[in-house]
Amino acid sequence: MNAAAPERRRELLDTAAEVFAAQGYNATTVRKIADAAGMLAGSLYYHFDSKESMLDEILSTFLTELWQGYDTVLDAGLGPRETIEALVTESFREIDRHRAAVAIYQKESRHLTDQPRFHYLTDSQRRFEKAWLGTLERGVASGAFRADLDVRLTYRFVRDTVWVAASWYRPGGLHSPEEIARQYLSMVLDGIAVRTGHPA
Repeated sequence: MNAAAPERRRELLDTAAEVFAAQGYNATTVRKIADAAGMLAGSLYYHFDSKESMLDEILSTFLTELWQGYDTVLDAGLGPRETIEALVTESFREIDRHRAAVAIYQKESRHLTDQPRFHYLTDSQRRFEKAWLGTLERGVASGAFRADLDVRLTYRFVRDTVWVAASWYRPGGLHSPEEIARQYLSMVLDGIAVRTGHPA
């Protein structure tokens, strides 16, 4: 039973994440999660003391993995463009691994940060902004990105267009996270219009 417990716990968290993502945190009850898991609500309390604890574990697990990947990229000494490419690719990999958690984070984090238990969301948002803005600013300073680039507007655009993919992406689809990242990066970094040569 002990060997099966961690796996069962993970299954229950995955189920809860899907319910939270689909119905919203406030509208989700422990009974709804239990129903989706095919068990009695009382049995769910054997694994978790509240739905808040479940949400906390879902979000903290996602962010821990995200920052492990991001920190590896940021510590690699890459150029600004290569850093952006690697961060975007890592983001899509996280959407692949934690699609429901990303959707919850997108919808709920603004309200959750008011609760002491979820203050780490604010810290993560600050780290996220610092990483992306710092890379964009470095790119402008080095000439890798356009001198007239509004780095804060670019950051918001990149952030929102990457993470909104959680609303439509489905693991196991036609395209891998890396393939989607390549297409996305091509559009963001190189544009979608055909480049035409200017006559001499």
